[in-house]
Amino acid sequence: MKKLFRIIFSRTAIIVLLLLLQIGVLIFTFGYLSEYTNYAYLIFTVLSGVVMICILNRNENPAFKLTWMILVLVIPIFGVLMYLFVQLSPGTKLINIRHRKLIQKSAPYLLQDPETKKRLKKESPQVASMVHYMNHFGGYPIYQNTKVTYYSLGDKMYPDLLQELEKAEKFIFMEYFIVAYGKVWDSVLDILVRKAKAGVDVRFMYDGMCSLVLLPYNYAKTLQNMGIKCKPFSQVRPALSTEQNNRDHRKITVIDGHTAFTGGINLADEYINEKEVYGHWKDTGIRLQGDAVKSFTIMFLQMWDITEKEEDHYSDYITKTFQMDTVSPSYGYVMPYGDSPLDHESVGEMVYMDIIQHASHYVHIMTPYLILDNEMQTALTHAAKCGIEVIIIMPHIPDKLYAYLLARTYYPVLLKAGVKIYEYTPGFVHAKVFTSDDCKAVVGTINLDFRSLYLHFECAVYMYQNEEIKTIEHDFQETLGLCEEITLENCYRYPIRKKLCGRVLRLIAPLM
Repeated sequence: MKKLFRIIFSRTAIIVLLLLLQIGVLIFTFGYLSEYTNYAYLIFTVLSGVVMICILNRNENPAFKLTWMILVLVIPIFGVLMYLFVQLSPGTKLINIRHRKLIQKSAPYLLQDPETKKRLKKESPQVASMVHYMNHFGGYPIYQNTKVTYYSLGDKMYPDLLQELEKAEKFIFMEYFIVAYGKVWDSVLDILVRKAKAGVDVRFMYDGMCSLVLLPYNYAKTLQNMGIKCKPFSQVRPALSTEQNNRDHRKITVIDGHTAFTGGINLADEYINEKEVYGHWKDTGIRLQGDAVKSFTIMFLQMWDITEKEEDHYSDYITKTFQMDTVSPSYGYVMPYGDSPLDHESVGEMVYMDIIQHASHYVHIMTPYLILDNEMQTALTHAAKCGIEVIIIMPHIPDKLYAYLLARTYYPVLLKAGVKIYEYTPGFVHAKVFTSDDCKAVVGTINLDFRSLYLHFECAVYMYQNEEIKTIEHDFQETLGLCEEITLENCYRYPIRKKLCGRVLRLIAPLM
């Protein structure tokens, strides 16, 4: 009974109840309008036609258009009103305006070094063309003079993260999607508190979804009382809003402007296998030391300043406080980048597509989710049909059943084209990794699903001719040895009820 009362009166239950209440009011309104069926039918028929024309002419992925069109046609009144609500919602627009302003302000600090680009163009005109795209439409430059360290597990990155945090002298910036009580957060928090007391500028930002189930609603104030500058991003509120659909999925740590961490690893115990929830947790991370850290510093400040009245002076945080002992040619080229869901530029997907389309021998992928738009599905299948070895490692024990059922619906068409799919039998793969031809790699937070590619704030690191790419590919091969290959026969034997569920879910896949 105590557990039942805790669930009933929890923050999550109250927020869900209030949201359901608002939906109930909408449904009641629709019922009330049914008394005026003839007039309502005429009005909404005209309005549906107008909305359909607007949807068709919008500059967005066709999958989103199709989902909205189905909603408008199947449930005309609700679909039309929901579409209008989403398009007219002011919250998202205000964030977008503010974020664009901050990107413009920070642009002078993210200019491409012409000599670096010139050297790159001599080595690879194709990669230089992709960098040109990133310079002009992503807003991020490519760097040399940056050492990369790859971590094949959260277990391995965790001690190095603590060690680097202990070295901080000027500032620590941390931005995470998930923060949960436990060994990882306790140890990180202990360092942050001590550093803040020592005069280090410590800032911590976490996604507001955490306050729904993992942290107290006012946890930011608790950290502020400890001397840490803290804020949640887009905290979940009991009100219908499109703003809450765009989560901050990034995982970033920046220390003194010279060291940065990113990858799939959040601040929770399952990410270092201290706690088992879905079998063995396979995740990856990356550490940068050198010039490329500047992009992560700016990336963090752009997000931090969205809700600030007084903006930071970026020049205070990007001075060269770190010098490489030696500049090795093996460091190659490194390009950190962020992806915003509000700028209508799918940077994350474009980088992945560029790797797939220009592969000569292989493309190897690790991803926890596989919910593909037509463009990505076509790119993967076309590469395989052209003789490129395309291998995707997926979880065998999923964390979200609906996402796994959806992913299974893509297996047959990929397998028939020659794409090889493996599932990690020890547990769950949360890594977001691309490698290609022993010369290109991406490690970051971007999954192969609509949420990551279109709806979330994300980040990653693109590498070209860097020595750690071999380490990343070696890890892929070792992980492959722990996987079960999925065949067409396996797909045919999959339970019919699960296949049906997955196919039905495809109707709303862009929203998942």
